[in-house]
Amino acid sequence: MNITVVGRKCTPRDSFKERADKKLSKLDKFFGAEASAKVTATVEKKFQTVEVTVDNNGMFFRAQAKAENMNDALDECVDLLVRQIRKNRTKLEKRFRSGSLDDVIAETSAADDVVEEETQYDVIRTKVIPLKPQSVDEAILQMNMLGHKFYMFRNSADNSVALVYSREDGGYGLITPQE
Repeated sequence: MNITVVGRKCTPRDSFKERADKKLSKLDKFFGAEASAKVTATVEKKFQTVEVTVDNNGMFFRAQAKAENMNDALDECVDLLVRQIRKNRTKLEKRFRSGSLDDVIAETSAADDVVEEETQYDVIRTKVIPLKPQSVDEAILQMNMLGHKFYMFRNSADNSVALVYSREDGGYGLITPQE
């Protein structure tokens, strides 16, 4: 697995980078050598945040944790990722075997800070995502793997843009456009 360690408001020490390599090597049993991981460490006043994003052939896995110590946050992140993968193991194995990972959407970040000063609304971040066809179940799985509350995708059933979201009562919702 290719691992990249990035620091925000800090420069991660070599010992943290080595620990990240060691901890993320646990995930090699789930992913092959083609997977890549990005570890982002952020230092705030009272706590430190570590975010780990793993990209395996367009399927994204993400976890974020806060702790007083950066190493503790990293440990918690890796544990969250392992728990997330085990929880969705049967669905993921089906995707890996069927080769449908090519159909899963890959989110990419565009410009980071786009701010419009003339309006009362400030756009802090803009994301551009390619809309590849996928089923509703695949979209819900991808949303859960990213840890997001909603997820936009192109519905493979009718080729329309749709949105799935997590409901407060524990279910999922689907929003489709009316023609």
